[in-house]
Amino acid sequence: MVKNAYIHIPFCKSKCRYCSFVSYPALELKEAYLKSLAAEISYFYENEKLNTLYFGGGTPSLLTPREFEKVIKLFNTDDNTEITAELNPETLDYDYLRELKDCGINRISIGCQSFDDNILKITGRRHNSTQVKDAVLNAKNAGLKNISLDFIYGLPDQSVESFILDLNTAVSLEVQHISLYGLKIEEGCYFYTYRPENIADDDTQADMYTEAVKTLTAAGFEHYEISNFAKSGFDSRHNLNYWDNNSYYGFGAAAHGYKDNIRYSNRCSLEEYIQNPTRRSTETTLTVQNRLEEEIFLGFRKMCGINTYLINEKYNIDFDKKYSAVLDKYLASGHIISTDKGYKLSLIGILVSNLILADFLEA
Repeated sequence: MVKNAYIHIPFCKSKCRYCSFVSYPALELKEAYLKSLAAEISYFYENEKLNTLYFGGGTPSLLTPREFEKVIKLFNTDDNTEITAELNPETLDYDYLRELKDCGINRISIGCQSFDDNILKITGRRHNSTQVKDAVLNAKNAGLKNISLDFIYGLPDQSVESFILDLNTAVSLEVQHISLYGLKIEEGCYFYTYRPENIADDDTQADMYTEAVKTLTAAGFEHYEISNFAKSGFDSRHNLNYWDNNSYYGFGAAAHGYKDNIRYSNRCSLEEYIQNPTRRSTETTLTVQNRLEEEIFLGFRKMCGINTYLINEKYNIDFDKKYSAVLDKYLASGHIISTDKGYKLSLIGILVSNLILADFLEA
C-alpha cells in the first residue's frame, strides 16, 4: 500500500542560473495542467490514507491557496498527514500563508539559498534576504509551526565564512529544519554554458559542509540525513520515506514514483503531459539485486545508517559476508562506522560517499 505522494508543479516565472530541473514559464497553461493533474491522480490513486503529501517544483507557490486546496481534496488525508509545499519567499505574505494553513498545508520549505543579496542576484533568484526573513515571520504569525529553509553552498562569490554566517542567520530565525545542497552544475542550466570563474572547488565545498555540520549541531539541530538537519521531532517524513526505500506516488509532468517494485517517470514535456497525463515516460521493474543496491545507497544517506538485520531478512543474504571486502576497507580507514544495528558513514565518509557506494554496487 502506497502512503506517500509527490506532486510536481512545473512552473517558474524565471529560471535560476544553477537550475536544471524541469520547469517552464508557461503560466498560461496552469489551468490545463491542473486539470490533467487531477485526471492522473483520479486514474492511479487508490485512496490510501496518506502519511505525506509533498508539492515540489518548479515553484509551487505560483498556485493560489484555492488551487492547492482542490488538489489536496483529491487525496485521503487527515490531521496526521504531513503536507509540505516548497515556496519561494518573494510572494509569501501573511494572508497567502494563512490560507495555505487553512487548506491543510502544515509544513513549508522556503527556497532561501543564501542571505547574501549579491549572490542571490548573481544566481538569478527573484528574492532578497529581507524577503526570506519576512516570509519566516509571516509563516509563524500565520500559525505554521514546521518551517524549513533550503540553502546551496559553493555558489559564486561564496566563502566558507559567508556560508556559515548564512546558517547562523537561519538559526536566529528559529526555524525547525534546514537543508543544505552542494552546488552541482549540470547540463541544461545557465551556469553550464556561462560558468562563473569564482565558484568554490570541491575542497572548499567540503570545508563548507564540515563547518555547517559543526554549526548546526551546536545550535541543537539533529543531523539526520546527509543534507538535512532538524530540531527534535521535525524530520521530513516525506523525504525519510524515500531514504527508507519505501513506495510513493509521483504525479505531474517529470514526476517520478515507485510502486510494486516498479520505478516510473512521467513525461517532461508540458504539452505532452497535458494531452495524456496517464501515459508514463518510463517504467522499470527492479530486480531483487536492484532493490538491494537501492536499499544500501539510500540507507547510507541517513545518519543512522543501514540496518543489516533488516536487510538480511528482507533479501535473504549475509550482509557482512557479502560485502566483507568493502566493509573491511572502509572500517579500517574510518569512512564507515559500525553501529548497534549495522553501519553508517562517518563525516569523512560522507565527503567521499559516491566512491564508497560505488564499491558496494560493484561488490
